[in-house]
Amino acid sequence: MVQDMCEVFCFDEEKVNALKQRMDDIQGVEQLFKALSDATRLKIVYALTLEEELCVCDVANIIGSTVATASHHLRFLRDIGLAKYRKEGKLVFYSLQDEHVYQLVSIALVHVKEGEKNDGE
Repeated sequence: MVQDMCEVFCFDEEKVNALKQRMDDIQGVEQLFKALSDATRLKIVYALTLEEELCVCDVANIIGSTVATASHHLRFLRDIGLAKYRKEGKLVFYSLQDEHVYQLVSIALVHVKEGEKNDGE
């Protein structure tokens, strides 16, 4: 028998209505998490938390892909506002858009490491 469900259906109407009105607040956030749920893009963003700026060729070598694939992922990250780029001659360098992106990845890493530590106890 399932023990993690309510046995009767009831809800706090006032609380539910107040929270329903707030659901539009998160519009657009799913794109951010969609971008970071892809392992390749997450590796790229993580690399950019470790190094302030990387050229597309560096990223391709780090993730073990072609320059075209790296460029595709970087463009996606740029288009949704996680990364920015600058061109220097024939090279294109990418960096994180702002400190918030760095914080998101850092907090996620801390969370995962704490979970691993707690699992070992």
